[in-house]
Order: sequence, then C-alpha cells, then structure tokens
Amino acid sequence: MSAIAQHITESGTAVAQPNERARLVRINTAIRAAARDLRARHGFLRHQDAIGFSLLAASAGASAAAGLLYARGILPGFVCLLAVALATSIAHEIEHDLIHQLYFRKNRVLHSLMMAVCWVLRPNTINPWLRRDLHLHHHKVSGTVTDLEERAITNGERFDAKRLLMMADGVLSMLLRIGSAGKRRNTVLVKFFAGYFPLGWVHFSLVYGFFAVHAARALFGAAAFSGWTHGYDVLVVAWLLPNVLRSFCLNFMSSNMHYFGDVESGNVLQQVQVLNAKRFLPLQLFCFNFGSTHAIHHFVANEPFYVRQWTAPAAHRALRENGIPFNDLGTFRRANRREEPRVARAVQADVPLGSRPAHDAP
Repeated sequence: MSAIAQHITESGTAVAQPNERARLVRINTAIRAAARDLRARHGFLRHQDAIGFSLLAASAGASAAAGLLYARGILPGFVCLLAVALATSIAHEIEHDLIHQLYFRKNRVLHSLMMAVCWVLRPNTINPWLRRDLHLHHHKVSGTVTDLEERAITNGERFDAKRLLMMADGVLSMLLRIGSAGKRRNTVLVKFFAGYFPLGWVHFSLVYGFFAVHAARALFGAAAFSGWTHGYDVLVVAWLLPNVLRSFCLNFMSSNMHYFGDVESGNVLQQVQVLNAKRFLPLQLFCFNFGSTHAIHHFVANEPFYVRQWTAPAAHRALRENGIPFNDLGTFRRANRREEPRVARAVQADVPLGSRPAHDAP
C-alpha cells in the first residue's frame, strides 16, 4: 500500500494516514466503551453462548409454530410468510456471529449444530462453512473486486430491474452475470452450485416448481395437481418464500451500505455507510436493522448482534463525528461508488465476477 503508514485493526484491516488512524481509534474506543458499560450494567450478557443458543432456538420454534398454524388453516399465508421471515432474520445474525466464533468457540459439536440449524432455517444460502472464508475475506478487502461475498449480492452493479431480481434470487444473480466470468465461467459455475449443495438445490428447485405448478393450475384449472398441492404450498409458504423476502431485504441493505470500487483496500473508514433513514424501515424489519448497525461491526467485529443493536446510539454518534456517511442515497445512482463515476472510472470495476484474489493468482 505504497509508502504510507498502516494501522492494523483487530479484524486484520489496514488504514493509512495518521488522521485516519486517529479517527479509527476514536470510533473503536467509543464502540468498545459502550459495550463494556452495557455488560457492566447487565450481568446476564456474560452468558453469551446461552444467549446465542436460546435466540436460535426461539427463531426455529417461531418458524415451526407459524408453519404449523398455517398448515392447520389458523394463520393466513401472508402472516405466516412475514412471521417466518422475521424469525429467520435472527437466524441469519446468529450464523454471522458463529462465523466470527462468538458462540461455543471451544465446543465444536454445539458450534457446528448451531451452524447447521441456521442453514436449515435459511436454505437459500450457501454452505455456512464455505461462507466463513468468503466473509472473513470480505472484512479484509471490502469494496474491492475480490470481495466476492458482496459482489455476489450485487454490490457495485448498476441499480436497475435486473439488480432487483438478482437480490431476490441467488441463481439469477449468477446466471445473469455469467458472461462476465470469461474463461473461468465453468469454474465459477461449479463453485456456485457446490456452494449451494444440498439445501440450495432443494430450495430453488421447489420454488421454481411451485410457480410452475400454480401456472399449470391457472392454465388447466384449479383441479390440476389438487391431490398434493396443499402440502407443497405449506412447505413453500412456511419455509422457502419467507427466505426469498428475507434475503432480498438483507441483500438490498447490505449491497448498498457497503461501498465498492473507489475504496482503498483494507481501509475500513471507506468501506461502509449507515443506512437508517425511515424509508428503509420495511426492509430493515426483515434483516434485523442491518443497514443501521452493520457498519458498527466493521469497526468492532467481536460483539454479538444484540449488543450491537443495544449500543447503536453511542456507536452512531462516534461514526458521525468521525466522518462515516449516513444515508448517502447517491450510492444508488453511483453503483455504490463513494464518488461520482467520473472520479471512480479508473478503478478496476469490470474485473470478472469469478476473478481470483490477488494472493491466489498463479
């Protein structure tokens, strides 16, 4: 990173320039102080493993209860769908914490069990053990061309109808951009389908089949396939479609609160903004307020999501006072660049999706 001084943060990222180091220290100090104060006032927070396990159990239980009530005709389908989407947003946060080894670090059996439950509750996601490497790499190189985790959910793409479709559907996200993978197209496809095996394969097959069946019923009459569609509908409404909604909301918020392209590799001060405008509340609802709080995580990665939510007011003050953008809505027009496209044009924004990180190059 040229000859400028570097400061290595707790998450392994590098930030240049003395004034930037001072801003980083002020932000980190304020976030950690807020968390320490919270833990001092609430002793139960020391039971972090138990809290994480209980929240995941509550997420799974609420999802199962909503599905059962829908199957018995007690709960309307749209209410079931919304309830499960809300519950599984907690499971997503638990998986993210597990990726950062925040629960049962020394008990690999329980740690792995929780990872597996998170995956079952959210079958349209990639294998969480594979995602760990992608996510930790994302922290180091967020906003650059090798940040495959964010690029896969459309960070850096022009904001249009195609991008909206890709946010909702992982298969479309890959297929609509496979031409940009160049000579590595086959390798990218193999890795993509391997990452979704087996639950993603089940999810996408059943969702596409669901729409095909209902299209056939519309064409050939409601009696078509009537002998088994109820069970199929329950499976899709209570398990699969909630995750389509949840992942769309999460991908929308995540891909737009992260910057892309004109970001200095490793400079956490340039990686994120806070999206907490009231217009985003419907989306925040199904991704556990991600747009408002995830920037905090990029500065201090070792606090669980519920602590981050609790300390957000103090953290937001520190972020604002030290120049982190809030509600920079121009990012939608600029394809997530920090500056206008004429400034960012020199950045390597068109490297194929399947490109390797520089350190993996042969």
